[in-house]
Parts: sequence; C-alpha cells; structure tokens
Amino acid sequence: MTTYFVSRHPGARDWAEEEGLEVDLVLAHLDPVDLVAGDRVIGSLPVNLAADVCARGARYLHLSLELPAVLRGRELTAEQMRELGARVEEFRVERVG
Repeated sequence: MTTYFVSRHPGARDWAEEEGLEVDLVLAHLDPVDLVAGDRVIGSLPVNLAADVCARGARYLHLSLELPAVLRGRELTAEQMRELGARVEEFRVERVG
C-alpha cells in the first residue's frame, strides 16, 4: 500500500509536512493507472480523477478547506491553510451510468 499526496502547490505540500501526514510519494500530478487496490491518495482532485482513484480500489482523501472567493486562484501558505480549516476527509466517488 502506497500513500500519495498530490498537489502542485508548495503551500499545500508544506501544510501536509507540518501536519505530520504520513505519505510515501509527493506528486504534482497523478496517473491513476499507477494505483493498486489499498493505495491512498490525498489531494484536491477533479471529480473524474477521484472517481478513477476509487474505481481502482484505492482510497481518496480530499484536502478540504473553506476558501473565500477573494482567495481563489492565489497560492496559499501552510499557515493560511490552517486558518481556513484545512483538513483531510475521505470520499468515495463513482461514475453513474
């Protein structure tokens, strides 16, 4: 079992390290074909990619935070992420139809 942290944002990577998240690989981009059942993926993936993760039997843990409109599109620091309530929440995502 491998735990991946997926983010292209330096602040998110810093946040994960400062929070003590145990990860095996930090990636800017994820190719779901590399996953096996039981792997864990932590990040803020598009819903179609999160569905691919779950379809392969891996667990998807979303990096959630309450982001006000004024901060959208900006790089956040680890401290800003903490102030915005950054947390990891597990989701199961599947395609319908």
